[in-house]
Amino acid sequence: MDMEICWHGRGGQGVVTASEILAETVVGEGKYVKAFPEFGPERMGAPIRAFTRISEKPIRVHTQVYEPDVVIVLDGTLIGKVDVTKGLKEGGIIIANYAGTPEELKAALGTDAECHTLDATKIS
Repeated sequence: MDMEICWHGRGGQGVVTASEILAETVVGEGKYVKAFPEFGPERMGAPIRAFTRISEKPIRVHTQVYEPDVVIVLDGTLIGKVDVTKGLKEGGIIIANYAGTPEELKAALGTDAECHTLDATKIS
């Protein structure tokens, strides 16, 4: 099973760390993985992305993820400000830190993708 994940959040929220933790976990299961951030000179709080690739075979691709299977949004305030659905594969999944229901997230994003929400900000 190959999987490509695109993470969205803001600088300082742990987007890169979350991507790396997932990668370390997957390596422990004997899979191949690459995890890397995409950001420039942005400051704390600026939107950033990170990527995770998981495969049963060695990964030879060294570019960002253009067509993710899964999108994970750690900061719900990015919804409507950043196109988090860009390139999402048919049948893709969106998991978001979002105060609304999955149906409300679908409407806000204008997508038919499978959506899952959790108001992690409220929990924290």
